[in-house]
Amino acid sequence: MSRDPIQQLVFVYNADSGPGNGLLDAAHKVLSPSTYACRLCELTYGMVTERSAWKRFRKNSGLPMEFLHRDEFRKKYASKFMPVYTFPIILSLTAYEMDIFMGTEELNAIEGTDELIQEVKRRIRG
Repeated sequence: MSRDPIQQLVFVYNADSGPGNGLLDAAHKVLSPSTYACRLCELTYGMVTERSAWKRFRKNSGLPMEFLHRDEFRKKYASKFMPVYTFPIILSLTAYEMDIFMGTEELNAIEGTDELIQEVKRRIRG
């Protein structure tokens, strides 16, 4: 990770945007949770609303955070020079670069919302 101060975290879900996709994702979480492909979604959201512990952390962190679906991320940050990322992922933005803050494998290993919060705090402190 970069030594420059983090200006923002970008959270990218392994799901596409739109109401239809949201309904499919919610159904998938219920009907087949073991095959649901977005651990970040599970850690930050319940069925349809943001988890209260995550929401408190996000609002009180003091660090700007952006939340995007993978299609929104690709559109907003598209560049022929950008590496190919796997999703979900958390990226850090500094004044000079975008870097991986927490990769897919790391997110998939997180067991719960509280663990995610603690890991994000630990990494922000450096």
